[in-house]
Amino acid sequence: MKKFRKVLDGLSSSSPGGVASPSCGSAAGTPTAHAPTPQDIHVQETLVSENFQICKTVRHGFPYQPTCLAFDPVQKILAIGSRTGGIRILGRPGVDCYSQHESGAAVLQLQFLINEGALVTACADDTLHLWNLRQRRPAILHSLKFNRERITFCHLPFQSKWLYVGTERGNTHIVNIESFVLSGYVIMWNKAIELATKAHPGPVVHLSDSPKDEGKLLIGFESGTVVQWDLRAKKVDFRIYYDEAIHSVSWHHEGKQFMCSHSDGSLTMWNLRNTARPIQITYPHGKILKDGRKESCKPILKVEYKTSRNSSEPYVIFSGGLSYDKSGGRRPTLTIMHGKAVTVLEMDHPIVEFLVLCDTPYSNEVQDPYAVVVLLEKDFIVVDLTQSNFPIFENPYPMDIHESPVTCTAYFAECPPDIIPILYSIGAKQKKTGYSHKEWPVSGGTWTLGSQTYPEIIVTGHADGTVKFWDASAITLQMLYKLKTSKVFEKPKAGDGRAGELVEEDPYAVQMVSWCPHSRLFCVVGISAHVILYRFSKHDANTQIVSLEVRLQFDSEDVISPSEAENNPCFSDPSSHSPQPPGSPGSGTQDSLPCLKVKNRPVRMPPGYQAELVVQLQWVDGEPPQQITSLDINSAYGLLAFGNCNGLTVVDFLQKTILMCMGTLDLYGAADPYQRLTRSPRKNRQSTSGLTELSDNQVSMDMERSKSPTSVPYPSSLHYDPRSMPEPVASLRASHCSPVFYLLDNVKGPGRKLSLPTDLKTDLDHVNGHCTSPTSQPCSVGKPRITGVPEGPRLTRRGPGRPPFRKAQSAACMEISLPVSSHTEGGYASRRAMLQQLHGVSMYSHDEHHTTSYNWSERESRENSFSRSRSSSVSSIDRDTKESVTTLQFGESYGRKGDALPTACLWVGTSLGVVLLLPISIPTEEEERMEEPITMGPSGTVLMLKGSVLRFAFLDCGGALIQSPYEVWRDPNGPEDPDRPRRRKLVNFSPSSSQEACSDGHLAVVCSEKQAKVILMPTQAVLFTHNITESSFLLRADVVSVCNSVCLACFCANGHIMTLSLPSLRPLMDINYLPLTDLRIARTFVFTNGGQALYLSSPTEIQRLTYSQEMTDNLQDMLGELFTPIETPEAQNKGFLKGFFGGNAQTFDREELFGEAAAGKASRSLAQHIPGPMGLENMKAAAGGVVGDLARARIALDQRGERLGELEERTALMMNSAETFSTHAHQVMLKQKDKKWYQL
Repeated sequence: MKKFRKVLDGLSSSSPGGVASPSCGSAAGTPTAHAPTPQDIHVQETLVSENFQICKTVRHGFPYQPTCLAFDPVQKILAIGSRTGGIRILGRPGVDCYSQHESGAAVLQLQFLINEGALVTACADDTLHLWNLRQRRPAILHSLKFNRERITFCHLPFQSKWLYVGTERGNTHIVNIESFVLSGYVIMWNKAIELATKAHPGPVVHLSDSPKDEGKLLIGFESGTVVQWDLRAKKVDFRIYYDEAIHSVSWHHEGKQFMCSHSDGSLTMWNLRNTARPIQITYPHGKILKDGRKESCKPILKVEYKTSRNSSEPYVIFSGGLSYDKSGGRRPTLTIMHGKAVTVLEMDHPIVEFLVLCDTPYSNEVQDPYAVVVLLEKDFIVVDLTQSNFPIFENPYPMDIHESPVTCTAYFAECPPDIIPILYSIGAKQKKTGYSHKEWPVSGGTWTLGSQTYPEIIVTGHADGTVKFWDASAITLQMLYKLKTSKVFEKPKAGDGRAGELVEEDPYAVQMVSWCPHSRLFCVVGISAHVILYRFSKHDANTQIVSLEVRLQFDSEDVISPSEAENNPCFSDPSSHSPQPPGSPGSGTQDSLPCLKVKNRPVRMPPGYQAELVVQLQWVDGEPPQQITSLDINSAYGLLAFGNCNGLTVVDFLQKTILMCMGTLDLYGAADPYQRLTRSPRKNRQSTSGLTELSDNQVSMDMERSKSPTSVPYPSSLHYDPRSMPEPVASLRASHCSPVFYLLDNVKGPGRKLSLPTDLKTDLDHVNGHCTSPTSQPCSVGKPRITGVPEGPRLTRRGPGRPPFRKAQSAACMEISLPVSSHTEGGYASRRAMLQQLHGVSMYSHDEHHTTSYNWSERESRENSFSRSRSSSVSSIDRDTKESVTTLQFGESYGRKGDALPTACLWVGTSLGVVLLLPISIPTEEEERMEEPITMGPSGTVLMLKGSVLRFAFLDCGGALIQSPYEVWRDPNGPEDPDRPRRRKLVNFSPSSSQEACSDGHLAVVCSEKQAKVILMPTQAVLFTHNITESSFLLRADVVSVCNSVCLACFCANGHIMTLSLPSLRPLMDINYLPLTDLRIARTFVFTNGGQALYLSSPTEIQRLTYSQEMTDNLQDMLGELFTPIETPEAQNKGFLKGFFGGNAQTFDREELFGEAAAGKASRSLAQHIPGPMGLENMKAAAGGVVGDLARARIALDQRGERLGELEERTALMMNSAETFSTHAHQVMLKQKDKKWYQL
């Protein structure tokens, strides 16, 4: 524990070479007698480096790019392999484990050691791995790398320790599972086929032992040859030749016949008595044409041939086989044939693999199938075979996260305890019906609710406009509630002007969300530059949605000439920013219209989140509005704020009015900032003509007032005193855009090539709908010119034929690697494009837009021709960069230095590292609040940081986090009590009320892409400064609570996760977590309280992690157990005739054939054994200690007793048979004894 006492103003910062200096605002004044000074701050910091540790906790969602499937019928757990080398093992709800091969090679096949707690994986790098599942986190015990042959198929018989491995050359090798070494016993392809055959049979595509005799191995080759190999005699029993290639083979449980699926869509049945020709050839989906020819069909990739006790007819289940004529417009199918009934199940996605689940693990018993597990490319379903209509089971896993591509995420920990039950009760009414009533068949493993659990909710936004709420408590994930934002709007119709251009795109895609769990207010920002405000209600309603439209578009002609810059180096003439009302000359035909049309009729809204207000940005001069980059909402103030690269808009959602619509440059204020106050337009609330924009038209104030009573009253003249201007403002005006591009230029490290999707390679700057190409919407506002620097050419408008929006690029689909380039010239374009995509910030230059033709190589060379400098002499591309609003935060703070009491304020952060404060005057009485206008405006307070501002947070003088005030939730549609009128109940966390040791004042934590500062309010003295990164930049920063304290958690573009103490900004942790970070992770990475975070690890999966040592230590107790000791089911007792004449009467000892003593050693050059991190000696210790050993010993003893019992039964049967034979022989002897020789 370290105390910070008497922190002097100007104290050296925690970063080398940095000096903390107070940052002054524009308003002059001295702290009041009650305001704290840096010497009064006494903070005890409790967090140390030992409190932090990075650890992945659990992965949710559908496995990305699945390749194979396996099921343990005794343990009832299921495994899915993926193309990226991942393995997902699933059991009962809560039992969900993810493991990854270090090589990253695709998993080709999975084989469970049934009821042994182990799994064998075969990967595309020709390596076999043995995984130990008797621990909560599986680990590799052994690996075997094949050097000269490619693995194509594996088969592990039940209760066998010998694994058959087929290769591409047609050979079959045998691996000992216990030691994971090759046996000397090899079945060579040239011995399996006839000597007269000259052609190679092809790779091995099937291996299985005969149900009738384990000593017979059936080998299927791709060319159509099937061989039964006698393992004891080391010779071929029979060979089958067929003209079509074989894809799969399935035995009848009696072992007398088997079925093959072929590439021509046929199924062949073969009987072992006559292998010359098949006893049956069927084309399930092919018909005989009129000319006698058969329809050509697609291959049947897999077939399963299962028998049932309840029916004499077997089940034949296969995938594919449709005729090419019919399959053109049909989806992938799974066919179930049972007797004469043929059922075709159409799937939404291609089938990767399917498995038939049976009651018994023994292949020589009646199978009795009860379900079919179908693994699709993007879905996972289980079909119930016990019901005639074959319904599917309701999936308990969150496999539909990617139902529509994920575009944004939010993570909320320590939510109010009542929010999850109420969301679940509302969401339960949205669930589909028609599922099977039986229990989910994958029910293995054990999981118990951990002791350290608290309510957690994950919110995901999607490309189709849906928002999903998920219960993430106790490292599980369960769907709570689904909200469709598209229901607010009318459906766009083709030929509907600009709306018609969006029909084929994603006009409702969710960009960001803001949620207050306490007040249950929810706000959604869409890609079509719209904001939707929702209130939660338990009752349905039939109301009309209020719609407001805002003109937040500023023309590029608002620039200052060099002569004007000499006379007034800080600001341009305010008359050049006069608002332009709709319908003014120069307005386009599509002006004053939003991208989407809100329903203008009463809409019935079911219980749940109900839309109350929609705010949309309008088109201007035929240009679409720029997308929204920042959002914040406060229920206590009744205010909603959002910004983009043009400026800031503040909405009073209680009065349904626009409070402020102002360009970014105008937020800096002047000597009298309150001359820019905006009044709430009560009289013309429904009118949109009064919404203002900054334009290059110079219109007098009187004319503006006559045209629009709600426009912003700009003064006719402003007097600027250089002495009254704060120093940061002067530096900002002198070097307006240098912080962002200084950030870009100082990205160091080895360069990495961008891997772009197809639709991004031709137009990189159009990622995620941001119109940033040279021919798109120009984005530049009035800004100063630097004396002596020539003016660049004019910006051009969007070229003809350019659609206003690209298709919404979801966070799930972004595969662009973040650049970590050096100072080399070639890395600049990539870094710049990445920054645009990441923050939704559009940057433009005169130099980029002087030509209408688009050539990437020319553009890159043009950008690389600029020399970057931190000085005030910057190039024209720096001067004309748009300054966007990147973060917003409402809270109780001090708008000016001289303030004695905290008031409502809006903190604004921009892409140039500027922090602005906007004090807000809100009426205190509820009646006045609904009628009186709210006043707000820039206070002139300016703070500077390096890089774009990412996050604000407030601490009291004791170091505790100050929460934003909120309104306690009340049902807006609930019944009213006439005796007790409904009133708003506000909860306010004022800085003055959250502390006793210190008087008025609080600490403000400001974090940018490069730097973090802690500022003492209201003196605005910078107490601590820390330069977080020089070679990269931050993607995400959050102030979170960990171990009953607070810290600043940061995620960097180079993959580092860092934590800093508060308020001293002392580094606590810096771990290189993700060396290769792509844009999908950058857009979805979020921190939350309790030391947790998440990101979208693939387009279909959410990865959760913890950076808390305490949670890492307790993680083992929170995870589920994959393996539970279960007795192996007994084999069925056979009748006398089957026992006496059956083929399994003779035992088959594989050890005698495959062991080193009999077969010798395999060639060392053929395969290399690689021991895993856990040796075989450690396996028993990790499997559960003494209890596990005792359980296994008991099970082994029981199995030994069962085998002895079986031996006794067989001995008794043999004795009975011998006695019967002796009796029959004696009777024959007596009968023939007295006969003469000629009577015999």
